[in-house]
Amino acid sequence: MKLKHQTLGEFIIEKQDSFSYSSGELTKLLNGIGLATKIVNHEVNKAGLVDLIGEVGEINVQGESQQKLDLMANKTFIDTLSKREIVCGIASEEEESFITINSQDKNHQNKYVLLIDPLDGSSNIDVNVSVGTIFSIYKRVTPVGTPVTQEDFLQKGRNQISAGYIIYGSSTMLVFTTGNGVNGFTLNPALGTFYLSHPDMKQPEDGSIYSINEGNCASFEPGINEYLNYCKSTDGKSAYKSRYVGSLVADFHRNLLKGGIYYMYPGTKTDINGKLRLLYECNPIALLAEQAGGGETDGKGSVLDIEPTSLHQRVPFFTGSKNMINELKGFLNQE
Repeated sequence: MKLKHQTLGEFIIEKQDSFSYSSGELTKLLNGIGLATKIVNHEVNKAGLVDLIGEVGEINVQGESQQKLDLMANKTFIDTLSKREIVCGIASEEEESFITINSQDKNHQNKYVLLIDPLDGSSNIDVNVSVGTIFSIYKRVTPVGTPVTQEDFLQKGRNQISAGYIIYGSSTMLVFTTGNGVNGFTLNPALGTFYLSHPDMKQPEDGSIYSINEGNCASFEPGINEYLNYCKSTDGKSAYKSRYVGSLVADFHRNLLKGGIYYMYPGTKTDINGKLRLLYECNPIALLAEQAGGGETDGKGSVLDIEPTSLHQRVPFFTGSKNMINELKGFLNQE
């Protein structure tokens, strides 16, 4: 019997047998992510009261100015999951290379690797706009008992065991999939507990919202601008509404709930491959979209079928309501 107010821990235990790779290790990993999320949430919510806002004066591997909260979130997730010895390796958007984690028995027995964007949209924290965390879990491909290699992280998105995001907004939500639909959990800050608030999330097949940085339209390929004109037109339909936060998690979360299309970073003349990272952002969001009945593409095919070539690879990315993605594909001459 399902509990009326089911906690994250209770949900994971109840659904463990339906996981693609049922194991106590994966259960511990998902609970570990939940714990790290509570720590980051606490810091994000008090950022304006302590010295956690602003840049640290350093440039990360992505060529971006690091924010103080970026470093805090990165350290929190790595420390929390490393100390519990529930992953054999972590790759972070904030780190140049992956981190190998050995189990206490020194035999590299753990089976899963984690890829993470610790704090997506952190530059928005100064103006009190929602930010988030994005994560992706794979089963290692190298033999258990040996240190992880880059091969364990450079896997197609189709191989993901689990993926999800946390949005730190008016309420804090953890949304994830293990390959059997998408479920959302809302944090009760008074109790420090995540409760199932959005079971079996489904993205509407149609929507009326489009999310993109139109300031770059002069650099978009013709098909993108043609679709933009279609979004604004009233020829036989109501014009779509433009809603753009500039935080992937915030924009995707809104469009997941309300219906819409997100194509904030297509390729441009200056950034042919777009700006979003395949492993840390596109793959996990694409899997969530697919599991929620939405669509996704890099403009040519499924993002989930791309063979990664580097840890920080970037690709164009489009995701949203199924019918809106199909409309876009027509403008891009994609089958």
